[in-house]
Amino acid sequence: MMKWLKILVIATLFVSCDENGIEGYTPYSPTLQPLNIPQIFSDNILPPIIPLDNPQTVEGVALGRKLFFDTILSANNSQACASCHSPENAFTDSDRFSEGIDGIQGNRNSMPIFNLAWNYDDNFFWDGRSFGLEKQALEPVENPIEMHNTWKEAIISLQNDGEYPNLFFDAFGTQTIDSILVTKAIAQFERTLISANSRFDKHLLNQITLTPSELNGFNVFMDESKGDCFHCHGNANNPLWTDNDFHNNGLDATFLDIGLGKFTGNPADNGKFKSPSLRNLKFTAPYMHDGRFATIDDVINHYSEGLVNSSTIDPLMKAVNDGGVQLSASDKTDLKAFLLSLSDDEFITNPAFQNPN
Repeated sequence: MMKWLKILVIATLFVSCDENGIEGYTPYSPTLQPLNIPQIFSDNILPPIIPLDNPQTVEGVALGRKLFFDTILSANNSQACASCHSPENAFTDSDRFSEGIDGIQGNRNSMPIFNLAWNYDDNFFWDGRSFGLEKQALEPVENPIEMHNTWKEAIISLQNDGEYPNLFFDAFGTQTIDSILVTKAIAQFERTLISANSRFDKHLLNQITLTPSELNGFNVFMDESKGDCFHCHGNANNPLWTDNDFHNNGLDATFLDIGLGKFTGNPADNGKFKSPSLRNLKFTAPYMHDGRFATIDDVINHYSEGLVNSSTIDPLMKAVNDGGVQLSASDKTDLKAFLLSLSDDEFITNPAFQNPN
């Protein structure tokens, strides 16, 4: 009888108090939510990178999604991650330079957010200054031209909120919130942002047939004597459509923004920026790290006849002395058609990626 009485008492304590003695405790039991890997990815590239200390869970992803769209992390409660990374723009900004809470603009265009779980080198931002998706999310909160907050104040806001402490417990087993857990949750949500249902994807899966213009555009893309685009942006066997590397692609002779060079301290890296994915170009204008090109036509014209030489020009810009690859008008039209075939209309309307607040 005494033995069963002790068990009853222990069980009663377990279900009625948390680690701080708060009534209403429910055992921490997150539900694993593995990423839904598209066939076009599993057939061609390595599995995604998931940190061992931040596994994907239903609760973590839901928390990250709520945080991503919530303005609570900004100093004046006016800006969220989604303010500069909007679903309708494939999680980038349609403005050339995003404005922070004080109305101040930076000098770069927001990078789109999708398929980041396959960023194998783990260097984020245009200049690669952040190592790891979790660490990448730390900076915008404190950046004076973005959310212009402090993590101390942001955590106070979250801790005093009526919902967040319980949501953090569901996701991470504690009601004590800190910046590490915030960025872990956001990173979990961001890893679910997978885009793999474009016309070109469906073509590769034998679900549709591309138009003659789209097919010729792909040939122009792959032809070293024509577009010569594949070195930096991959091919049909690379569904990321980027090499995730850094290049000086002939934008300027001198650099006001030195890109990767500022991070590495190596002058040979001046003017190098990360190759963005060519997926979803239909939604992600303007283009380049500084949003200088308003249209896809502008981008094609740059590589065709607008290349500028400089001391760190990438060797892959083989036609720089001719000003570019000199595409014909018809090849430009077809190349554009192919590039647009890489856009995924369902990605920008996926209900799982919209604002839950």
